[in-house]
Amino acid sequence: MCAAAIFAAGRSVLAQDEGAPGPSASGPAGRTPSRLEADVRALENYRPGYQFWRQIFTIPDGSIAFGGASDGRLLAVFPARGDWTDESAWRDSALAAAIDTGEALPPNLDDRRARMAEWLEPVVGPVLHNPTRGDFLLPNVRRFGPFLKEWGAIYERFGVPGEIGLAQAIIESGLDGDRRSEARATGFCQWLPANWKQLDRLSPAVIEIRNQTTQAPYCAAYLTILATKYGSFIPALSDHHSGGVNVGRVLINGERLGGTTTRDQYLLGSRFARDLRAIDLYGFRDLYRTYGPRSYLYAEMVFGNMATVRELIGSTTQEAIYAMRLPRATTLSDIVRQTRLSADQVRRFNPALVKRVPAHADLYLPTYVRGFGPDVSFWHRPANAKYTAALADFLSLDAAPERWEDGSMTPALRGFEKRFRETKSEEGTVMATVLAFVIDYAESSGQREILAEFRADQSVQSLFDRALLRRVQENLARLSCSQDPDSDRGTC
Repeated sequence: MCAAAIFAAGRSVLAQDEGAPGPSASGPAGRTPSRLEADVRALENYRPGYQFWRQIFTIPDGSIAFGGASDGRLLAVFPARGDWTDESAWRDSALAAAIDTGEALPPNLDDRRARMAEWLEPVVGPVLHNPTRGDFLLPNVRRFGPFLKEWGAIYERFGVPGEIGLAQAIIESGLDGDRRSEARATGFCQWLPANWKQLDRLSPAVIEIRNQTTQAPYCAAYLTILATKYGSFIPALSDHHSGGVNVGRVLINGERLGGTTTRDQYLLGSRFARDLRAIDLYGFRDLYRTYGPRSYLYAEMVFGNMATVRELIGSTTQEAIYAMRLPRATTLSDIVRQTRLSADQVRRFNPALVKRVPAHADLYLPTYVRGFGPDVSFWHRPANAKYTAALADFLSLDAAPERWEDGSMTPALRGFEKRFRETKSEEGTVMATVLAFVIDYAESSGQREILAEFRADQSVQSLFDRALLRRVQENLARLSCSQDPDSDRGTC
């Protein structure tokens, strides 16, 4: 049976689990929605519980939060270690009574979470549950929360909604510019040192990677380039997290599943990968490789935490940040002496600062001090006309992701790199630098060859057909169990 026939046969079953691809959403009175609006509508269709993820980063560690996958509402917060029978854990005490089975929960935490989900789903529908991670963000809010409006303005200058850029920064770093992964990936973007070094070589300014205000423009430029490639922030965020090869496979699978837009292809393909991992982790691995559970959740976690960004800005007195490009290396003691700020105050604006700021790097302060060099706080003034025109033209690019992958877009991208550099602006220089970085990676990474082979390989197509049939069979079996009240739950 070919993939199209399998897909048609199982369409009604699949539609119960995920939104079916349809026409692009339109805004009020026929207005074309913004990229962000279209993304939100797609998530509301495919992943309506995405708002749940705001809870994870605003509740202190040590708990397990449960939420509704159909609406994102918080259902309960249980202690990771402790009594789950306490009614105070429930946001709706009637729900606790509704699922009271009289059965004891398993002692193992993973088993306990799974059993609670089994009890909840017949009452509220599919649920999400996850350990809370508030301690990742909350300790940094007092120190760095006052800078969110300024950082958001930086993201906006590159065509990235501030709420999206800062929500990603929350997920990646908890707003700590010096947050490092086990692989030493750093800050808002969690880029590896080698990537930052390459950007530093391409940039005329010195990049101190542990300063959030330095990171933000480069993170924003990279995200807007990816969002232009895909026409959506959803696969762009996933590309940033799990890599272009993984996202490319997801899109190809989504296209085979019937997705007509990049959003639909990504959201269908990502759900397909998640389901196959649950059905047979290794048997279908060639269809998704290292695209794992966090890859599946990453974009919706970011979108869910846009509300966190709004709440933090609304609840925190915001402060200005000014940037000065130092003509010479300047010591911390000189900065303290000239500004009359404490060393800790200076370091709050400049987390990378230990003893001195190197020449041609940026110093960040709450006010502009002429003696430290020219004001390069581009987000405080209107963009020049050349930059505005170049960015508008870039964001309007309408080429399928395959054209970015096969290299046919490279001449156009090099043209934009030149245009941005010729704007003679700080933001234009950043865009040119990141475009050069992206072009170089595309030409040297081998990504385009891997995806071309994946698309054309008949053995991959055959594996896809088998996987789709298996998935339809699993969905049919699950549907049969849900419709038969006398079925043996152990076999379902």
